[in-house]
Amino acid sequence: MDTAEENLDQVALTLKLLGDKTRLTMVKLLEDQECCVCELVEIFKTSQPSISQHLRKLKDAGLVKENRKGQWIFYSVNRDHPQRDLIHGLISLLPSQKYQIEELEKKGLRISCG
Repeated sequence: MDTAEENLDQVALTLKLLGDKTRLTMVKLLEDQECCVCELVEIFKTSQPSISQHLRKLKDAGLVKENRKGQWIFYSVNRDHPQRDLIHGLISLLPSQKYQIEELEKKGLRISCG
């Protein structure tokens, strides 16, 4: 497979992963700040295994990265991803998700696992 086709495959995979509303919203949230799984569970009102599965898919594709702090793992957007410009362009079209983090803070749940 030549490089152009490999690049096309990578872009297609990136778009497929971001075609899921939850993963797309996660990437938008993680663009501005790190979050741990417990925070994302609260934001998305879903189970920890479900959130972890979404994060694993994003991490396996290199879209997000982990930062371990003690026993906790925080996730953020991988700014070194080859399709960084594509991803940034796409999520820049989305409405801000900062209110989600502000709601967590109001509830006293920001970094609740730490």
